[in-house]
Amino acid sequence: MLPGAVIGWDLNAALGLAAALGIPATAAAELLPIIEAVMVRKMNEQMER
Repeated sequence: MLPGAVIGWDLNAALGLAAALGIPATAAAELLPIIEAVMVRKMNEQMER
């Protein structure tokens, strides 16, 4: 995180959480970057308001 902006997630932590939840690594690796991009954009939009 930068002052006033989110730049991304800790994907290592996200992959670890996915593994702990029993989500296959290939599925997590495929989906997490897409989810991350949307969440980062939305969080930054909310912080601008």
